[in-house]
Amino acid sequence: MLPFFTNPYPDELLYSSIARYHFYSGNLDCKDTLEELFGSRSVISSIEIGSHFLILAEKLGGHYSIENILANHTIYPYYAMFLSKERQQEISQDVAEGGQGLYARLGIVAGSICRKEGLYYCTSCAKGDVEQYGEPYIHREHQLQGIDYCPHHEVPLRKYPVTPNVVSRIEFIRFEIEQMDLVHIYEVDPYAEIKIHLAKQSYKLLQQPLHLLSRQDVSQKYLGLLRDLKLVTSSNRIRQKELYEKFKQKLSVDLLAQFESVVDVADEYNWLKVLTRNMKRHVHPFRHLLMLYFLEQDIDDFIDLKTDIGPFGKGPFPCLNRAASHYQKLVIPSVEVTRDFKTNAPIGTFKCVCGFIYARKGPDKSSEDCSRIGRVKQFGHVWQGKLKQLAEDDLSIRAITRELGVDSKTVKRYLSNSVEIRKEASELNQELMAKYKQEIVKIIQKFPQLPRTKLREKCKKQYIFLYRHDKEWLLDVLPF
Repeated sequence: MLPFFTNPYPDELLYSSIARYHFYSGNLDCKDTLEELFGSRSVISSIEIGSHFLILAEKLGGHYSIENILANHTIYPYYAMFLSKERQQEISQDVAEGGQGLYARLGIVAGSICRKEGLYYCTSCAKGDVEQYGEPYIHREHQLQGIDYCPHHEVPLRKYPVTPNVVSRIEFIRFEIEQMDLVHIYEVDPYAEIKIHLAKQSYKLLQQPLHLLSRQDVSQKYLGLLRDLKLVTSSNRIRQKELYEKFKQKLSVDLLAQFESVVDVADEYNWLKVLTRNMKRHVHPFRHLLMLYFLEQDIDDFIDLKTDIGPFGKGPFPCLNRAASHYQKLVIPSVEVTRDFKTNAPIGTFKCVCGFIYARKGPDKSSEDCSRIGRVKQFGHVWQGKLKQLAEDDLSIRAITRELGVDSKTVKRYLSNSVEIRKEASELNQELMAKYKQEIVKIIQKFPQLPRTKLREKCKKQYIFLYRHDKEWLLDVLPF
């Protein structure tokens, strides 16, 4: 356990507090400092995040945990929310140990944009730090890729004149007030308002609990917001062309070019498509901030936003057939979603095994909506069987409508259809009966010597039909 340590200031990078420790400990060789903190002289000092946190936490005597250091004194929370759950777990393991592959997992190497060469500071923050703590320090919010303004004072960031890793990879740079230009600068920037907004949103990312959300959660929230903008098809596909058109209306190509984030529409894997699709590829957090700006979402509100579960929620869904024993029970496993060709609103169709099919226009806005029928497409065999039973029990039309939850016109129409069907069937049977009788008589006349069993083999179809519908006539006409 260390006899003392320069405890990090609010939002100070761990690297910065180690640099202060190196200065106040009086160590001349940075390797001595590394050995005291990490138990190794070969650890490479990392500015943005770092590694070997398990050993460091032990050296600090339990005052800091791995999670505490990672959440409060690295830039990792800037990336965390937009990483898959698997990658979040891998990075937690990386920082605890040697850190191999850490930056590749974050995408800082291959997919990085707006790289910052050197360290940055805000003149107002530096002055405030000196007044409050007696010295300036390296704020993590000023080192984020893509962020050019201080989220607190809304002024452009300045580059510190000493650049890390120029002389040696094993070195520590401590901010010194004498090296800083503290004169306020006023620059004409047509995009200052947007950049300041993005800086404030990035700082809010740093304040979120680690792994509160993952990329999977973020994707579902995007889906819901894009659905509200009518940019999602009934099959949950993003209307990419329409999205791009709306996106470039909100964010100019010139601004996107400044941040190396111009969308190449010809590229099937441009960052806007990758960001809105369920793909394994990750997108830089700054581009997620651009997306959230387009969607007019504040980080806090976005985190509280309910995950998208489709315009009608997740199944199972209730059967609303009053004639069924499972009425209002959750027995319909899924919903078929289409679009209204006039309004583009989602239409949900719910099909039950009892034959009852109903539909309604969405999206559902309350829990009561799931018990609402817009239109019955098909009543089904269970409902029609119940209607027949009620009619045979001599219930009035009004009583039947109450029982089945439909209007009187529907009851009359289906009862009328049922009578017509029976009537048509009866007429058809009479025609067949006359025809088959004639055919049997002709066969008997043609083969007068054949017994009944042999005649039956020659006219099986006619025999079976007449046996069912006029057995008395059939037995009377056939020979023994």
